[in-house]
Amino acid sequence: MRDRHGLLSQPIGRVLLNMSLPNMLGILTVLGFNLVDTFFVSRLGTEALAAISFTFPITLVITSIAIGIGAGVATNLGRLIGSGHAPIAKVFLHDALLLSFMLTVVLSLLGAWLFTPLFTLLGASAELLPLIHHYMLPWLVGVPLLVLQMVGNQGLKATGDTKSPAKILALAALINFVLDPLLIFGIGPFPRLELQGAALASVFSWIVALGLSSYLLIIKRHLLSTARICWKRYCANWRRLAHIAQPAALMNLINPLANAVIMALLARMDHTAVAAFGAGIRLESVLLIVSMALSSSVVPFVAQNLGAGQPQRARQAVLVSIRFVLVFQTLLYIPLACLAAPVAGLFSDDPQLLQWLTFYIQFLPLAYGPLGMVIIVATALNAYHRPMASLALNLVRLFALMLPLAAIGAYAAGIHGVLLALPITNGIMGLVSYFIALRIKEPTHLPHSQPYIPS
Repeated sequence: MRDRHGLLSQPIGRVLLNMSLPNMLGILTVLGFNLVDTFFVSRLGTEALAAISFTFPITLVITSIAIGIGAGVATNLGRLIGSGHAPIAKVFLHDALLLSFMLTVVLSLLGAWLFTPLFTLLGASAELLPLIHHYMLPWLVGVPLLVLQMVGNQGLKATGDTKSPAKILALAALINFVLDPLLIFGIGPFPRLELQGAALASVFSWIVALGLSSYLLIIKRHLLSTARICWKRYCANWRRLAHIAQPAALMNLINPLANAVIMALLARMDHTAVAAFGAGIRLESVLLIVSMALSSSVVPFVAQNLGAGQPQRARQAVLVSIRFVLVFQTLLYIPLACLAAPVAGLFSDDPQLLQWLTFYIQFLPLAYGPLGMVIIVATALNAYHRPMASLALNLVRLFALMLPLAAIGAYAAGIHGVLLALPITNGIMGLVSYFIALRIKEPTHLPHSQPYIPS
């Protein structure tokens, strides 16, 4: 298991490239998965699209928990593998998956029990509640499978294997793409299930993905082993997992919250600016794919090398990564700025919306290089067992800089001022992240970092 993919010995740049290319495919697959669901559901009408939109806060919370647990698994498993504790790593992954399953089942049961008051509180009308129920009931039943698959894939990535998770995600997306129209519209022998069909298509794709992930983890790679019931071990491993997972899950939740505040500021001035900002966010998710893919590769790389007692190699990987994303994103900006108007035209033909979206494309991506640096450093801090520092970095970026600057910008220059607050913030925080990367090191005391060894 140790150094199977060269994370401890092969050239840093080559290893990170080999890991990041499949990660890019995986991210594109997830984006495509959500886009396919939205496209087919939109064919059912505005009410159906509104109903599925109301589910976003619930799905965001559960997937954020899965992302947080996955971050804890990637960090801790990477360290255990790097330090040569393969048997302990297998048991740790078992305990992490057990916690993931139990936690998601509890949340699913609570969601089903509190369905009506929960969605009424979110603002859903009585007419939309039956539609939301049709989608959410099968989704809540199946979501523990999604969480297990997400966490299991992080176990594979912790070894340096990013190709297998990417292939699993691609197959799941293909299955969802095929089943969505069949089950939503009742094509051929399939019944017309509409929103329920969209949820069932997703659940079936999760079943296949979990089966493949389990096969790789248990049978082919021998990364997972069962263990006897031991509450002392559970508590030790779960505390170790939560040390990374809790801040990582919270960090995944605060970005949509900050974007919602920006949208509220824009909505007070011009609703077309809100639409432009929403389109810009979707474009941003595509333009930052390289930075996101590289950040997913940095965590297991750094974790394994720290576990193996190679801190210099770990820090060098972080520095190489932030310099690369700065150069890459800056070079990507040049043709994008020149083609701002044609790119904006792909989203709308409304003249006012085009004006704001063109402005967005001309100025905000200029700071995507520094933003990529923030993303890399924030994820690397988790591998260094500094999750609170990672959370603090994003809290400062969003709530100490971006939102106050956006409020000042709204007062001083209207919509232009709000939008310009984002690249200014990212530029400042990119510089801060660079200085953090130069001095990054492990804390002298690592809370819950020692592997549990039964007496």
